Amino acid sequence: MQLRDNKIATGGYRYASKIFLFLFGPKLLKGANEMIFWWYKKIFEGKFKNEHFEAFFTTFFNLSFDDFDDKKILDVGCGPRGSLEWAHHAQERVGLDPLANQYLKMGGKNHKMQYIKSGAESIPFENNYFDFVSSLNSLDHVDDLNQCIQEIKRVVKKGGYFLLIADIHSFPTVAEPSNFGWNVADKFKPEFSVQMEKHFEGSNMYKSLRENILFDHTDKRDRYGILALKMRKN
Repeated sequence: MQLRDNKIATGGYRYASKIFLFLFGPKLLKGANEMIFWWYKKIFEGKFKNEHFEAFFTTFFNLSFDDFDDKKILDVGCGPRGSLEWAHHAQERVGLDPLANQYLKMGGKNHKMQYIKSGAESIPFENNYFDFVSSLNSLDHVDDLNQCIQEIKRVVKKGGYFLLIADIHSFPTVAEPSNFGWNVADKFKPEFSVQMEKHFEGSNMYKSLRENILFDHTDKRDRYGILALKMRKN
């Protein structure tokens, strides 16, 4: 019965998402949806925690803390938690998000990283600026996926890295209008080469990554997965 109820709930969410997207478009509803999510988290958590980010930037991608020493880092769709607070030895650490001003009011003003209000479709930095660009649970949230990818290609230095952890899903939602498939790395070629690629089961991102359950591609059910990519600019 629980499995059936979950299927009904999932189907209803997909149906409602499609109707809202058709009637209003993703831009109008997406910001409100994101802020409701974060305020809900804020109410129940109090102070946002960010200790888990360091491991997902470093050991998860076979990198060390020292790899970020004196480097310029950009986290696309950073959220309000302080995703780059751990990187205190970096030369520059920037969180980019259309809701950055609201995040400052949620505690971001106390963080040492810099928050910049901007979509990833127009990153306000010069060419070849960053040593690392990351997108952890944000690339499918952008309004224009192809334009966002072009901007990431532009601002990463030669020899620099793009670190991606993203949900893979077959339908757009209000908060995730830019759904894409497992082969999204092809959109970064030939400028980037893949250094690491892993596929995981689940939709609870960080929990799924910790459990390390690899995605079973022989199971053809339509379901969420999680893609992790480390790519280097050639």
